[in-house]
Amino acid sequence: MQQAQIFQIDGTIDGTVAGVDEAGRGPLAGPVVAAAVILDPNRVPDGLDDSKKLTAAARERLEVEIRSVALSFSVAWADRAEIDAINVLAATMLAMRRAIIGLTITPDSVQVDGNRLPDLRFHRYRIDGVAIVGGDASVAAISAASILAKTARDRMMVAMDKLYPHYAFAQHKGYGTEMHRDRLREHGPCAEHRRSFAPVRAAL
Repeated sequence: MQQAQIFQIDGTIDGTVAGVDEAGRGPLAGPVVAAAVILDPNRVPDGLDDSKKLTAAARERLEVEIRSVALSFSVAWADRAEIDAINVLAATMLAMRRAIIGLTITPDSVQVDGNRLPDLRFHRYRIDGVAIVGGDASVAAISAASILAKTARDRMMVAMDKLYPHYAFAQHKGYGTEMHRDRLREHGPCAEHRRSFAPVRAAL
């Protein structure tokens, strides 16, 4: 495929847009993970969509391709302690900001899934941004970020399952399923459960 023509000035890429999305706002345990992706417009992977609409196999296939062809990508997170300290919405914005900072290319603007933007002021400059409701299903770069965030968080929860096998994190990824709530009531919270969430407080 023909490479996109990119014009670089003072460490930034002219006209580049990063898509940003998160995974894990709703679960009772684990981090909230965000990703930022700058796609090459000439090498956009086929089949991009909201990660929740894709099978695990499709997400894993697309993750490999996104990481291979993207101009830049970054994955970051806010952990359980940060979620409890500042609330999950603020932690989500923090994870998104960290993902943007982690890009090796400074974008001119960002497109963020949802109706809120993280703080886009960075030292002496500010990045433009737009929040797009349903962007993870309609904007390719946001879809790509959705997939990277979801696959990264799923791997974290599978690893966490080995540390805390009583809770079956590998199966439900920390979401409040009936199985998870039953295990939470039986064993009480572990170090990765979000104390600021009502079902966890009730199990303390």
